[in-house]
Amino acid sequence: MNDWIEIAKMDDIPRQGARVVELSHDDAVNRIALFRTVANEIFAVRDKCPHRGGPLSEGIVHGGQVTCPLHSWKIDLATGAAVLPDKGCARTYATKVEDGQVFLRLA
Repeated sequence: MNDWIEIAKMDDIPRQGARVVELSHDDAVNRIALFRTVANEIFAVRDKCPHRGGPLSEGIVHGGQVTCPLHSWKIDLATGAAVLPDKGCARTYATKVEDGQVFLRLA
């Protein structure tokens, strides 16, 4: 079974920025932030900070992290984990890029 879905064009995600997509999955609508680093890596993270639910997609991308715009928590884009001393984790999703298209795996 192919559980990868085509979600966006890589060029639609700004470098050191984000784009939000909404997906219906398991009877719920999920806001997922797609992040693109300066090195052209693509990460997908639930658009909700584990601290107070702030929109991570509106944060500043630096290296492999995003800083939440509400209270400046730093979230690792690869793992979703808050950077110490903060604690918590945002859900992440596997991504891949083929021929300029970004795919997401919800499983």
